[in-house]
Amino acid sequence: MINGILAAEELIASRVAHTFRTYPKQITAAIASVLLSAGGGAFAVASLGPDAADLPVRQVFEAVKPLSFAEQVEALDTHSFTLFRNETTRSSDTAEALLRRLGIADPAAAGFVRANPEARAALLSRPGRTVTAEATQENTLQKLSARWIPDGDGGFKRLVVEKKGDSFTARTESDALTPGSRLASGVVRTSLFAATDDAGIPDSVASQLADVFSGDVDFRSLRKGDRFAVVYETFDADGQSLRSGRVLSAEFESNGKLHQALWFQEPGQKGGYYRPNGDSLRRAYLSSPVEFTRVSSGFAMRLHPILNSWRQHHGIDFAAPTGTPVRAVGDGTVEFAGTQSGYGNIVIVKHRNNQETAYAHLSRIDVKTGQSISQSQTLGAVGSSGWATGPHLHFEFRVNGEYHDPSTIAQQEGGVPITAAARPAFERLALATRTELSAAFSVVQASAD
Repeated sequence: MINGILAAEELIASRVAHTFRTYPKQITAAIASVLLSAGGGAFAVASLGPDAADLPVRQVFEAVKPLSFAEQVEALDTHSFTLFRNETTRSSDTAEALLRRLGIADPAAAGFVRANPEARAALLSRPGRTVTAEATQENTLQKLSARWIPDGDGGFKRLVVEKKGDSFTARTESDALTPGSRLASGVVRTSLFAATDDAGIPDSVASQLADVFSGDVDFRSLRKGDRFAVVYETFDADGQSLRSGRVLSAEFESNGKLHQALWFQEPGQKGGYYRPNGDSLRRAYLSSPVEFTRVSSGFAMRLHPILNSWRQHHGIDFAAPTGTPVRAVGDGTVEFAGTQSGYGNIVIVKHRNNQETAYAHLSRIDVKTGQSISQSQTLGAVGSSGWATGPHLHFEFRVNGEYHDPSTIAQQEGGVPITAAARPAFERLALATRTELSAAFSVVQASAD
């Protein structure tokens, strides 16, 4: 019996399907007619309903008994809340000083941090670590977390000090950093680095920004009102940024002219920065061998600080503290790494087209003669070896053995445009980048106005 019913259902379904395949237009028109008729009917029924303006209005009154003052005080007494505060550790921190900046007055917590080896090693004499504290309304510690990136590790460490009953415990955890990106913008008032500081942009990102536009913008003669926007990578721990990465895109408006750049990497090739039209922004040389510094002596005649006579200064001096990393401004081969009379510790790098760069007065040398190096690779560190009155880097640029002004070195092209195969992907990225940076520039303009 059941099999017979199933067979009948299959036969009916088969005939219905055949009918739909044979007369699709006619059946579609019939269904549409039914739906339109149903719609008209629904409209007619809806039209017969009462007008909302004619519906009766009722007022509802309900007696509310206010709490007495005593009841309100009692409710406040029984209510508890948690306070959250953030700080950054300092090299001079004691347990009491750190907790005091976090707004915590808890001798027991300070004593635990001071006595516990794990907490002491993570918090004291460790400047720059991010700390979050959870405190009671009485400003006693409930929980404290510190985060930092250990050397040579792609993740981060987290110290957790937590109150359990009447005592504290400490544990150290390992976790993965969360990659992200940040959009920031600013206006120049005095200098680029002052503007990036005001915008909360890390120095490493500011330095990249200067490198990217080094061939287009003279950062030594910026004008008040010049503005910029930048998107850069971040690596976060528990929602807080611990490290910044590469600049992904940027705009810089200087003297009324807009310069744009975005990072793009073709499959199987080395990535680089490009203009929105696909032209490469890569230069054969960086504009400076030292990040975050200033020029203390240019390529000109000067009174020699040691010989006390007027002489041509064949390079540029960059003032920087001893130990500041010195980087190669371009790809090349180390021609000399050692000591030369007044130069002190010096590295000379041979580049293309019989061009050389020299880095003198180093406190240490990190490369060897004959070694191949790439742009931005560390060669050594700033010092005051040789004839130097103080720590600085003496930087020279030579062509066929003749001295040239190093300030012109960043003008040489060093990249190739986007290939035809990668053009569609690049165009999509460029469109998204322009939209993103336009939003940042609108914020800068609004704040300036």
